[in-house]
Amino acid sequence: MVIKLPWNEWGGTVDLALSEEQQDVRRLAEDFVAREVAPHVVAWDRAEEVDRGIVRKLGAVGFLGLTIPEEYGGSGGDHLSYCLVTEELGRGDSSVRGIVSVSLGLVAKTLASWGTEEQKRAWLPRLASGDALGCFGLTEPGTGSDAGALTTRAVRDGDDYVIDGSKMFITNGTWADLVLLFARTGGAPGHKGISAFLVPADAPGLTRRAVHGKLGLRGQATAELTLEGVRVPASAMLGPEGKGFSVAMSALAKGRMSVAAGCVGIAQAALDAAVRYAGEREQFGRPIASYQLVQELLSDIAVDVDAARLLTWRVADLIDRGQDFATAASQAKLYASEAAVRCANNALQVFGGYGYIDEYPVGKLLRDARVMTLYEGTSQIQKLIIGRALTGVSAF
Repeated sequence: MVIKLPWNEWGGTVDLALSEEQQDVRRLAEDFVAREVAPHVVAWDRAEEVDRGIVRKLGAVGFLGLTIPEEYGGSGGDHLSYCLVTEELGRGDSSVRGIVSVSLGLVAKTLASWGTEEQKRAWLPRLASGDALGCFGLTEPGTGSDAGALTTRAVRDGDDYVIDGSKMFITNGTWADLVLLFARTGGAPGHKGISAFLVPADAPGLTRRAVHGKLGLRGQATAELTLEGVRVPASAMLGPEGKGFSVAMSALAKGRMSVAAGCVGIAQAALDAAVRYAGEREQFGRPIASYQLVQELLSDIAVDVDAARLLTWRVADLIDRGQDFATAASQAKLYASEAAVRCANNALQVFGGYGYIDEYPVGKLLRDARVMTLYEGTSQIQKLIIGRALTGVSAF
């Protein structure tokens, strides 16, 4: 029996039964994580570096080209399939999930939506195959949530733009071949004077510094970018001049679905680990799974997992139907990120002292979950977006 739920506000329905193709995609992702990710998670976390060879493997299996049209080297597929893959990668290692979420979710998808034919043919096949990796250059040392106040500047010089400024906390930053960079091109204050550019990472004047010592996502390549007189042709602009903020916000709206799916993966990993451990660990002569307060912790995790997953699937369904999804994406990102923290914390409580040792998975899950409430829009920013949608009054 196929169960359908109405989404009254959006006027559509979502089929909760996965198609055969979607089930195949999920199994493919499960197998990939078991083979290529799970055996290395602890070592990568301790070394603060994922093996860079994982990028080509992600490309070879088609994960870096999901939802990108096949004519541009992509794998095609729908956004629910993308969520299923992202969830499984998040369940395995959020540092690997971030590679896909940024290079595909923020860069390649945005290029597919806003790029010229020449731009798409130059970059999309390389991004989809893993021959190239993308990063998203929006956040600056002084501007996080207030992205419209960015200070990186691009000045027209003949047929080129010359870019000066700096970016901070850039995922894939030290590995990327392409930077989707946002800079101020006009004198208008706020978001009106911002444009987007496709900047090759090897452009003269662009330097990258790795950010180490992170609480979570330790294996993920995170960087500070500095641009000093970086020259790009005018044809490198993505979208119309002055519309860069719109480009960035459209990318982040879909990116929030990807983060939410990754958070579901973290929460599911926490549930799996806690249930398994509770059945094995004995105290007072019996497994701790038999104690009601441990069962309460497990049930709280299970409810959060399912609720976050359904909110995330709703976003994918809306995107694939061509309906407005921005508010739903904020709802999913808000709930799933906060739920991931709760789930990992409850799982650590089930593990007790062993949860504090990195030979066991739940400590890393909690560390990785914590940043999810911060990037691609903090929980507080998501609440402002949702509140604005409800009231029609902007809090910015």
